[in-house]
Amino acid sequence: MSKDKVDIFDTTLRDGEQVPGCKLDAEQKLVIAERLDELGVDIIEAGFPISSPGDFNSVNEIAKLVKNAAVCGLTRAVRKDIEVAAEALKPAKKPRIHTGIGTSDSHIRHKFNSDRESIIERAVAAVSYAKSFVEDVEFYAEDAGRTDNEFLARVCEAVVKAGATVLNIPDTTGYCLPEEYGAKIRYLKENVTGVHKATLSCHCHNDLGLATANSIAGVVNGARQIECTINGIGERAGNTSLEEVVMILRQHPTLGLDTNINSKLLYDTSRMVSEKMGMIVQPNKAIVGANAFAHSSGIHQDGVIKNRETYEIIDPADVGVNESSIVLTARSGRAALAYRAKLVGYELTKLQLDEVYQEFLKFADRKKEILDSDIHEIIEATELDIESVS
Repeated sequence: MSKDKVDIFDTTLRDGEQVPGCKLDAEQKLVIAERLDELGVDIIEAGFPISSPGDFNSVNEIAKLVKNAAVCGLTRAVRKDIEVAAEALKPAKKPRIHTGIGTSDSHIRHKFNSDRESIIERAVAAVSYAKSFVEDVEFYAEDAGRTDNEFLARVCEAVVKAGATVLNIPDTTGYCLPEEYGAKIRYLKENVTGVHKATLSCHCHNDLGLATANSIAGVVNGARQIECTINGIGERAGNTSLEEVVMILRQHPTLGLDTNINSKLLYDTSRMVSEKMGMIVQPNKAIVGANAFAHSSGIHQDGVIKNRETYEIIDPADVGVNESSIVLTARSGRAALAYRAKLVGYELTKLQLDEVYQEFLKFADRKKEILDSDIHEIIEATELDIESVS
C-alpha cells in the first residue's frame, strides 16, 4: 500500500523556546538544528528574526548549516518583519517565510481593533510581499480553531491567490475537539478554491491535552503537514509532540500516512533537547518517557517476558531505546525475579525461586525498587547454595 507523506514542521527552536526558562544560546540552537536535520524533519522553524539580534543571527547561522530541511523564519503581517526574515534566510538552500495574522473575531476586535475585510487585505499584502523574496510562503491564520469556517475559507482562498504555498490552521488556544478540528480541515479542503495549490498544515496546542489527537484528525481529513516540537514543549501546556505523531502514523499503517523521520533517533533527540533546555521529560511521557517501556506489574512482566508484544505495541529499538525494562517492585512476580536474577548471573530452579521470592518480598516491602545489587543480597540472605554463573 502506497502511503501519503506528511511533512514534519519542527518548531522546537521557535515555539518550543518560548517556554519560560528554556532560552537557548546560539551554539545550542545549532546543535539541535543539526540533529533535527539528521532526524529527517522537512521544515525547521529556526526563530522569529525580527524579535532580537540574537534570534536573527541564530536563524541566519541555521540557514547556513542545514543541508536537507527547509529553514523557516516567523513574521507578523508587517513589512519590516518580512524584510528582516528574508535577510536572515538568505543563506538557506530552501528558505520559507512564515507570515500571518489573527482571524478569529476575538483577535480581530480585541487584538487588532479591526474588521474582517481589513484582515483579509493585510493577509494578502503580507503573503504577496513575502512572495517577492522567497517562493515558499506559509500563511498562519492565528486562532483558526475559534475562527468561523466560512470566513476562514475566504482568508485561505485569498492568500492562496496571493501565492501562499502552505496554509497553517492553528488551534492556538488548544480549544478544539478532534472531530471539530478534523471537520475544519475537511471544510477547507472542500471549500477553498485553489486549495490544491497549497499544503494544509496542523498547528495544535495542548491546553486540553488534545494537540496530538487534533493533529492526527487534521491529517486524516486532508492536511499534509504537522507542526510540532520535540517532547511537546511549547508555551503554556505545550505543542503537538513530534515523537507521538510520527509513531502514531507508523503504528497505524491503515491510515496510509507516514513521515520521513528516522524514528531510531527519537529517544536520543528527546534527551538532547531535554538537557539543553533544562526541561525534564515526565517519566510517563509517551514514546520517550523513562517509563514508556518499563513494566512493574507482575502480570505485565510475565506477558512481556513471554512475548514483548503482549503489552508493547512499539518495539523499543524502533525509537532508539535498547530494550524493555523489567522493574522489580513489590508488585512483581516470580517470572520477573527469575528474569532479572538470570541477567545478573543466577539460574534458579523452581524450588530455589520459591524461596528466593519470599525473601525478595521482604526487601520489596522496604524499598520502592529492587536493584541488581539487591538481588545478590537477597540470594545471600536465603542461605541457599546457589552458584553464580556469571
